[in-house]
Amino acid sequence: MGTAHASETDSAQVQVGQTAPDFTLVDQFGKTHQLAAYRGQWVLVYFYPKDDTPGCTKEACGIRDRFAEFQKIKAVVLGISVDSVESHKKFADKFKLPFPLLSDNQKHVVQAYGVWGERQFMGKAYMGISRTSFLIDPKGKIAKIYPKVKPEEHTEEILKDLIQFGANG
Repeated sequence: MGTAHASETDSAQVQVGQTAPDFTLVDQFGKTHQLAAYRGQWVLVYFYPKDDTPGCTKEACGIRDRFAEFQKIKAVVLGISVDSVESHKKFADKFKLPFPLLSDNQKHVVQAYGVWGERQFMGKAYMGISRTSFLIDPKGKIAKIYPKVKPEEHTEEILKDLIQFGANG
């Protein structure tokens, strides 16, 4: 259930400074999460293409390995892909991921954030998620957008930015 809709391409232009599009999605345990419920906290919303694939696993495990640092500053981490709740559960269990993985199988949220569109892989075009993250401030505004995330470096970059923005729990 997203609050905004876009076409099947990256037409939604979410920008720094604007209020992050609200959403309500279910995690790997069947628990519902609404973005607006996290007002007052820093929130990392990271969109990733597919559970249990090399880049997505690196990114998720990088966040997992430094999750205590996110907790220390009371920052919330929400991973989102269009995979099913069951797929998220297997992925989270396999890699002991301590944060919610939200299922956007209706594709409303990926479209609202402009991360759903045509991608290329080995010369073939397909519809999919662009690995992008959004850092949302305690007022619900987008503080930073991370396009074309490099999974190996992403966690460090986010934690540095959170400190720079003054997040301190």
